[in-house]
Amino acid sequence: MRHCAERRGAGSSKALLPLLACWMAAAAAAGVDSAAGVDSAADTGAFNLQQLATGVFLHSGRQLALDVPGHDDIANIGFVVGESCVAVIDTGGSVAIGRALRAAIRKQTSLPICYVVNTHVHVDHVLGNVAFKDDRPSFVGHAALVDAMARSREFFVKEYGGDLDAPASADQVIGPDRLVQRALTLDLGGRRLVLRAWPKAHTDCDLTVYDDRTGTLWTGDLLFRERLPALDGSATGWLAAIDELAHMKIKLAVPGHGPITRNLAAAVRPESHYLQSLVDGVRAELAKGEPVEDAIEHVGRAEETHWLLWENAHAHNVLRVYEELEWE
Repeated sequence: MRHCAERRGAGSSKALLPLLACWMAAAAAAGVDSAAGVDSAADTGAFNLQQLATGVFLHSGRQLALDVPGHDDIANIGFVVGESCVAVIDTGGSVAIGRALRAAIRKQTSLPICYVVNTHVHVDHVLGNVAFKDDRPSFVGHAALVDAMARSREFFVKEYGGDLDAPASADQVIGPDRLVQRALTLDLGGRRLVLRAWPKAHTDCDLTVYDDRTGTLWTGDLLFRERLPALDGSATGWLAAIDELAHMKIKLAVPGHGPITRNLAAAVRPESHYLQSLVDGVRAELAKGEPVEDAIEHVGRAEETHWLLWENAHAHNVLRVYEELEWE
C-alpha cells in the first residue's frame, strides 16, 4: 500500500481523512480477497458452542475482516447460567447471530434471560441485542456506552443495515438501560458476575465481566489474541489496562477475539508489545517532525508477521496513536 504513503500532507490530524480513506480502501480490498466465499455461521447453522466451566458457555468468533461475508460472527460471545437466570455477554454483529445465540441458550436452559451485558460499543459485539428484546432483560454497559451508542447508531444502520431486520432502523440498535460507573455486581442466583468499567483504552467504554464462581474473566476487546488489536480509544490507556490485567488472579480468560487462555499474563504480552511499539514508534516520528504518512509506513512494521488481518487495522491504529500523541 505504498501508493497511500505517497499522499503527503501537513502531518496534522486535520488533513488525514483522504489518507485514511486510501489506506482503509486498500485494506478492504485485501480482506475481500483473503476471505471470499465465507458464509455466516447463522446462515449455515454451524453455530459453535462450548462449555468452558460449569454454567459458562462460549461461542467463538472467526478471524475475519469486517467487510467480508461472515463479518457478523467475529467476536467471542456467550452466556453464564445461574440458579435464577441467565446473563448474556455480548450478542454478535447481527440480528441473525443474536438469534442463533438465543436459540443456543434455550437448548441449555429455560431460565429467564435477565441481563444482556455489552463489553463495549463495537458493532460485532452489540448488533445482536435486539434478538433479546422480547425477553425484557436489563441491558448493561459502561456508563459511557450510552453516548458511544448514540454516536454510532446512524453509522451502524447505514453501513451494517444488512445485518439488521429489514427495513433497517435505529431502534434496532439497543443501548444500555443499566450503567456501570466503576463496578457493579449482578446476582444470577448462586453466582455473581462482577462488572468493571475501565478508563479509556480499546474504546472509551470498555467493560470486563468476572464470574466469581468459576474464576472466568470475559475481557471484551481489552484482549485480542492472534487477530491484530484495533484501537479506537487510547494506546497509553490500553497499555495501563493490559498491565493491570496481567496481574489479575483468574482461572480462565475469554478474550474479545481469539482463543481462551488460562495464563492471562502471558496472553497479554504480544498485545502489549504491539501497542508499545506504536507508542514508541510514533513518538520517534514526531520527534523527527515526520508527517503521519511516514509513521503509517514505518511504525510497528516488525510486528506484521505476528498478527492476522494486519492490513485491516494497522494503518488506522498508527493514525489514532499519532492523533493521541502529537500534542502531548
